[in-house]
Amino acid sequence: MAKLIQTEEETLLAEAAHGFLSKSAPVSRLREMRDSGKHSDPELWQEMVAAGWAGVLVPETAEGSDMGHAAAHVLAREMGRNLTVSPFLSTAVMAATLLRQFSDDSATNKLKQIAVGGLTYALALDETAKFSPDRVELTAESRGNGYVLNGKKRFVVDGCDADRILVLAKSEAGLCLFDLANKTKGLTQSPLKMIDSRDAADLIFDNVEVSGEALLGEAGAGYELLKPALEAGQAALAAETTGLAEAAFSLTTNYLKERKQFGITIGSFQALQHRAAHLWCEIELTHSAVLNAGRILDETPDQATLAVSVAKARATDTAQKSVQEGVQMHGGIGMTDEFDMGFYMKRARVAAEWLGDYGYHAGLVAQLRGF
Repeated sequence: MAKLIQTEEETLLAEAAHGFLSKSAPVSRLREMRDSGKHSDPELWQEMVAAGWAGVLVPETAEGSDMGHAAAHVLAREMGRNLTVSPFLSTAVMAATLLRQFSDDSATNKLKQIAVGGLTYALALDETAKFSPDRVELTAESRGNGYVLNGKKRFVVDGCDADRILVLAKSEAGLCLFDLANKTKGLTQSPLKMIDSRDAADLIFDNVEVSGEALLGEAGAGYELLKPALEAGQAALAAETTGLAEAAFSLTTNYLKERKQFGITIGSFQALQHRAAHLWCEIELTHSAVLNAGRILDETPDQATLAVSVAKARATDTAQKSVQEGVQMHGGIGMTDEFDMGFYMKRARVAAEWLGDYGYHAGLVAQLRGF
């Protein structure tokens, strides 16, 4: 049975991360980025790299700290509290989890570059309006010693600014996974204007020629290679979303303690107390689900699918409840742009769709449980 409370080391890591982000990446930093039209924060990412966060899942042999998924979730949760903008999930979590499956010099060098902040990644997977990793139409036609890629990928998070792209494509042998530079000839980025003010793009592949070295693993084994990285990303995103829900809840409860109506604080109204208590219970249960997913990913990663989907489904649902209750309990001020609750609501909405929404993961849980 996984231990569903933080260890002393995780608590210390959370405190250090909280202190760092409170100083270097308050929510006001996201507001400034939004107002100036920026959608990424490379300066902050280099500060995270200096703190060792980029190498949290990189092996020590590749200059990483190899602290594990549970530690990555601690960092992601604190980022969620502050709505921190970074390529942490795409690069330090998903790309690192994928590349550490290989022992060749190329993979080791890329892992080293991730750990020292010299390389960022994006995952090009979705092609429809909903997450559906088995529905791939982008083609990879074998040509000589390489391939030619044609098609379109949608909602590629970090798709504009990432140095490299991990692409799942369909070949005669089955699904193939490619690792290619974002500036490859024939690859065009179409930026998306996201409500959470972050970097995302649609990618268009028009006769993109890649060498055979761009193929990761064997032809036809692309999804099997990608699955551990996907689950790592889904669990870390659940951790981030849980932190988001906690921060939105804190905003709300602080407001309930301060706002007065009829001469008394509205937090003394029993109906609002009941709603707040119910939301607190939901957040605590979700935090336990995220802790469980982290433990299993570290100990028995090949058995993590159920735990990861439970965490992602719960985190998505809990965050939606937290921001909705937050807006309602704040009343009119909760709808204004001057108040931060709107930023939490927008991020919760985007996070709900990325890497599978509630319906996708709830359906997977039901399938795995034999319902």
